[in-house]
Amino acid sequence: MIQTSAFHRPRLLVVGCGDVGMRLLPLIAPRFRVFALTSQPERRGELRAAGAVPVVADLDQGATLGRLRGLADWVLHLAPPQPEGDTDRRTRRLVAALGGVKRLVYVSTTGVYGDCGGERVLESRKVAPRNARAVRRVDAEGVLRAWALATGTRLAILRVPGIYANDRLPVKRLQQGTPALRLEDDVFTNHIHADDLARIVALALLRGRPGRVVHAVDDTRMKMGDYFDAVADALGLPRPPRLPRAELEAVVSPALLSFMSESRVLDNTRLKRELRVRLRYPSVAAALAQLRPAPVQSPATKEQA
Repeated sequence: MIQTSAFHRPRLLVVGCGDVGMRLLPLIAPRFRVFALTSQPERRGELRAAGAVPVVADLDQGATLGRLRGLADWVLHLAPPQPEGDTDRRTRRLVAALGGVKRLVYVSTTGVYGDCGGERVLESRKVAPRNARAVRRVDAEGVLRAWALATGTRLAILRVPGIYANDRLPVKRLQQGTPALRLEDDVFTNHIHADDLARIVALALLRGRPGRVVHAVDDTRMKMGDYFDAVADALGLPRPPRLPRAELEAVVSPALLSFMSESRVLDNTRLKRELRVRLRYPSVAAALAQLRPAPVQSPATKEQA
């Protein structure tokens, strides 16, 4: 097979190269000449080693984004909004800097639906965000839709739930004994493994329909407390205590409580039919089955470690 020079491959800009972005780079580097936006100059070596050309710029500093215009025709937007306000100023600065591109995939959140009372949710459901994080995501989606319409960019939106992986489990929470809701008060949550999400993003870039929203979720139907129990059992940790909602509100942070106040089950039919995704980890249980509890260390061993 003839190998195409990197300089003759389509140019792709990845905005937001955190954990999922780093898992994504090996999947797309063989097909694209990849540029990775970072606000941290010390990450340049890490990004080069992963197959990307680092671009040092900051979505919070519009003046640093000038070199993005014309840099790439394909864009993956994985960066979250800034942590305050009702609008996503980062996305607004990004589209102003890009001008127009051929294709952009945006990674949003399933939190845009708010509380659905445990109902099954399709992508056509009207958004109803209940917290500031989700409000900013709704703003970002709207900004991107208007920009895509004005520039002729093919836009695809992935709405993503709780992301987990072997190194992204609620270990600290379980070790601290943070309580969960009792069964009758508990909420349905949705999940996706970080490795599967990286593959979904790559496939959305190639197969996503223009203007289409797709739920990037697995097949799990599980309540939040049951998720914590399953992780605890897999890691050999104590299960969290269960409390009524009224009692839990007094002992957990408002941010954590907000996650415990929204219940929905996301449909992933589009993910499988349109993007033709085959999940490596179709459920949380399938992923946790591969884990083994860490051996308990004696006090002497801990001191030596």
